[in-house]
Amino acid sequence: MAKYGKKAQQKVERAMHERKRGTLRSGSSGKRVTSRKQAIAIGLSEARRAGGKVPRRGRSRTKTTRRKSGQRHATSR
Repeated sequence: MAKYGKKAQQKVERAMHERKRGTLRSGSSGKRVTSRKQAIAIGLSEARRAGGKVPRRGRSRTKTTRRKSGQRHATSR
């Protein structure tokens, strides 16, 4: 069974063409997208919103554990 549907293929293809032309923009900052991976992510995100068959995001995306700046691991000496 296929992981991705036709809608996902169309959205990613459109995003890749826009990236090559230099017209693809990021949704949050509005900056021009140059990364191939980012263009694919934008296409898949749009396909999800449109109700296409796209697998859920990976675990690493949903689970964010960040340390506060300046905080270090405790070392025993």
